Amino acid sequence: MPHIENLLEGYRQFYQKYYIENPETYKNLTEKGQTPHTLVIACSDSRVDPSIILNTGPGDIFVIRNVANLVPAYDSDFSHCHGTSAAIEYAVKHLKVKNILILGHTHCGGIHNLLCQPLNRHDFIDTWLSIAEKARREASKQTSETDRQHICEREAVRVSLRNLLTFPFVAEAVSQNRLKLHGWLFDLAGGSIEKLSL
Repeated sequence: MPHIENLLEGYRQFYQKYYIENPETYKNLTEKGQTPHTLVIACSDSRVDPSIILNTGPGDIFVIRNVANLVPAYDSDFSHCHGTSAAIEYAVKHLKVKNILILGHTHCGGIHNLLCQPLNRHDFIDTWLSIAEKARREASKQTSETDRQHICEREAVRVSLRNLLTFPFVAEAVSQNRLKLHGWLFDLAGGSIEKLSL
């Protein structure tokens, strides 16, 4: 129970130090709705909170977090409908974000699992991680485990960027210069950001 109590105390501090001191922020967000400029797709890892890393405030970014910051390819029959695709659609078609950022990170447990464990398609995590199979194959060409991990983390970001372009509404917005795609890798040990290209 102490962990939950710590969360409740954290809320109290947020309420006193932020919410009460910034009433206009939440009044505007309540009355006018949200208009985030960027959709951030980040890992669920507790060490890499995008709002903290990017120093953003309420209403600035729309965030999707999942294992290994992955984006599946577009599925036109919706047979594998899930939250990531729905949130991408909402951000692009309804919120009209100007940017999508895939925010990967080093020392990713999901990527480590992808590299080191045989994939079991009867497991939610492994089925999800199979999205990055191309990244795993590319990384497997490396000889050292550390190199494989680093290559796979970068390639998984690139796989997700390519998969974003399989969504017709994303591809259309990009082709019309209404939307820009970005891939970054946050170095958990050093704190730096590496910008990745397709």
